[in-house]
Amino acid sequence: MKPILLAEASQTRRRALSALLAQKGYAVTALANLDEAYAVLKRLGSSTTSFAAVLLGWPEYADGVAEDVFGLLHGDQYEHLPVLVLADSSTPAAVNWRMTRPGTALLLWTDYHEAPDALHQLLTPFVSAQASSLEQQGDAMRVLLVDDSATVRLAFSKLMTKQGYVVESASSVAEGLERARSQPFEIAIVDYFMPEANGTALIAELRRDPTLQHVLSAMLTGTYSDTVIQESLASGAVECLFKSEAKELFLARLGSLSRTVRDRKAIDNERRRLESILNSVGDGVFGVDGKGVIQFVNPAAVDILGYGAAEDLVGRGAHETFHYAFEDGTQMPRSACFLSQAYANGNQVPAWQTIFWTAAKRAVPVECTVYPMRIDGAREGSVVAFRDISSRRMLEEELRWQAEHDALTKLHNRAWFEVQLEQEIARLKRTEQTSVLLFIDVDRFKYINDTAGHGAGDQLLQEVSQRLKSRLRGSDHLARMGGDEYAVILRNVHADDVTMLADGFRKALTSGAFSYGGKSYRITVSIGAARLDQETASVSEAMAAADIACHVAKNEGRNQTQLYSPDSAQRAAMDMDLGWSARLEEALRGDRFVLCFQPIIPLAGIEYDRQNGNIDGGDVLERQLKRNPGTPLCYEVLLRLRDAHGELITPSAFLPTAERFGLMAEIDRWVIDRAFRTAREHRAHPATFAINLSAQSLASHDLANFVTDRLVKYGVDPRSIVFEVTESRAITDLAGMQRLIHELRSHGCRIAVDDFGTGFSTFAYLKQLEADYLKIDGSLIQGLPDDPLDRAVVSSLTAIARAANKRTVAECVERPEVLLALRECGVDFAQGNTIGAPRTTLLTNLNLPELSQPTQPPTQAVLSPHPPVAKAAVVPASAEAPGAPPLTDNEILAAIAARR
Repeated sequence: MKPILLAEASQTRRRALSALLAQKGYAVTALANLDEAYAVLKRLGSSTTSFAAVLLGWPEYADGVAEDVFGLLHGDQYEHLPVLVLADSSTPAAVNWRMTRPGTALLLWTDYHEAPDALHQLLTPFVSAQASSLEQQGDAMRVLLVDDSATVRLAFSKLMTKQGYVVESASSVAEGLERARSQPFEIAIVDYFMPEANGTALIAELRRDPTLQHVLSAMLTGTYSDTVIQESLASGAVECLFKSEAKELFLARLGSLSRTVRDRKAIDNERRRLESILNSVGDGVFGVDGKGVIQFVNPAAVDILGYGAAEDLVGRGAHETFHYAFEDGTQMPRSACFLSQAYANGNQVPAWQTIFWTAAKRAVPVECTVYPMRIDGAREGSVVAFRDISSRRMLEEELRWQAEHDALTKLHNRAWFEVQLEQEIARLKRTEQTSVLLFIDVDRFKYINDTAGHGAGDQLLQEVSQRLKSRLRGSDHLARMGGDEYAVILRNVHADDVTMLADGFRKALTSGAFSYGGKSYRITVSIGAARLDQETASVSEAMAAADIACHVAKNEGRNQTQLYSPDSAQRAAMDMDLGWSARLEEALRGDRFVLCFQPIIPLAGIEYDRQNGNIDGGDVLERQLKRNPGTPLCYEVLLRLRDAHGELITPSAFLPTAERFGLMAEIDRWVIDRAFRTAREHRAHPATFAINLSAQSLASHDLANFVTDRLVKYGVDPRSIVFEVTESRAITDLAGMQRLIHELRSHGCRIAVDDFGTGFSTFAYLKQLEADYLKIDGSLIQGLPDDPLDRAVVSSLTAIARAANKRTVAECVERPEVLLALRECGVDFAQGNTIGAPRTTLLTNLNLPELSQPTQPPTQAVLSPHPPVAKAAVVPASAEAPGAPPLTDNEILAAIAARR
């Protein structure tokens, strides 16, 4: 394993990058800052073999230590040690350092997954491809170097000569042009700034001179300027070289120019060698004069056309010999023959498909390409290259069949059926006839497929297909729409017979059992029918109607037929769902979702408000933040959808549809990405963000990887992120939830269990969940502060949470007086509209000096994170005797049930 030194301030990025490199076989020594990296490098001294490479996170702000580290790596002692720099953006300082230091690469944190590949490239010994090419080919590339500085000419001439180039130099534009016209060169490297004229003048002149246009020009400059680069490229330069860049990079760019020159030479030589024959290559080739008389023919053409020798064809008319008839054998007059007209007019014809007739009078489909044949500038006829495409024709027919049919049942497929349905709807608009569309769903297919195996499922689908085909008339259409769904168009039926005809299909399908593997299975189907007539608007309208009717049939017990009714309530519900689905997908594509943030405050010190008499008013949020200066502001991240008028829509309107259409995982990822981005943008005002995860996200196997990627991308402190999961999901998949929670917490994120107290079986699971917070459901807060039963329930839940070493958050606090009751019940945090309504911006302008101590400070017990709960808060109203025991789980169950 190759040892790697990694220095990065972000713990999340260190952990993610170390794990990624370890998977690729690297042994990583991870350091938390550049101070440690400098100490290690200084201690190593000349023992650079201790590490194969160094990975550094580019610091946001330059300081003395950063300059020391990067200066040390730039010095002679570590010049040959590969360095990979990772930065949040391509800052000029990072780019410049990378360009001026050999063996250095720059990678953005957003692409940190590419770090192993970038490291591999750095550790692969550099071999001069140009020098290797020169050794193999034995000829040297001639380079013209033009620069007014003698020092630059000497340095670069030596560098290029050492690599096998033949270099001639000049000191001005005029001298460079004179040398270019007197000697052959393949490459010209020209300085931009020169006394008499800029280098662009020489490059432009090389481009204008026809005898010098083959010379590839590159501009050489000591200034990295957009204007210089643009002007150089506009004048005809194909590359810009920089005097300050590493010599390895200069040689790499020069090597690229050399390969371009050699490729151009190779192509030109090949073009000259093949120029006389490329236009007449093919499976079969023949030449004709302007009258269509065959002048020559190659052996392949003789063989395809079924003749014995070329002499059997030369001198005969091509039209009369083998392209005289259409595919059905009908004679084709010469005046109607496209190829004969092309011979006469000298037309070039690409990829013309037609029929050639063999000596045995057999039709062969061919593809022809016709080229005018010119000798010394005069047209002397045409050359025809052709190939037998019989196999391709067969393949095209097969592909066409596959495109329109289902491979298993050999029925037509959905795409073909929709075309037929569109044609039928168009036909009905011109008549007063009625047709019917049937959607057929096999009821027990999944059961048979799962219990008897896929072979049984396939055979069942084939048998259903045969039973359906037996009911069809010649004018009807049948298709398998996918899975166990079929569709039928019954043309020209009586409107009163629609239900009877549809039910006839159901009876035919269910009349006999399905047998497989010695067992018999009863087949039942659900059929949805929709009339087709002049009023049918479109294909989608008709299919939606039949689909709704089929769903109604299944929902009402299966094995029945339903005729669609336009005033069906199911249609309205489906339309609403489909509308919301389209809006949500558009919102994801168009970034129309909006994050709102609702503050969560600590309740420590809320007792002071009783003494000050302001528990019913004032800015609760600001007072509590002042009392808890060490606690960062916390927000729950809430989702809204912005409509076309700019108004925000609450999630209750669209999240149920998102869940039904499987969009929640994608929406959750959008929320995570935007919340992390917000955390990065507000690093000057540290805050904690609580993000809800849906059941679909929790079932995703790569959610933890996605979170890791975003933590690394945005450089977010994972301790500032709390993921909220519902306790009902925890019960459903405890093992999966434990794995996910463990992965998220291993990165430093924290976990909150939402809606705590609404599912009683979860009490036994608390010790198995690595949650940090329990959010008490808002329905349990509504009776506070007056209802003693609600106080007892909340106090008991808090005691359970404290015993499990978890902190509590109360939701839906709508009245200020509830806050004191919550604190007396032992609740640690609270959120609700009385503290702060959800808003689209964060609170960044609060002036929060710590409050002075009250006149009568509370006891230490009250100030502790988990203050003791008063006895009266944990017993029901009927059990006020001192020392009464806390409520049992069953009593809590009964109390909450009573509140509902």
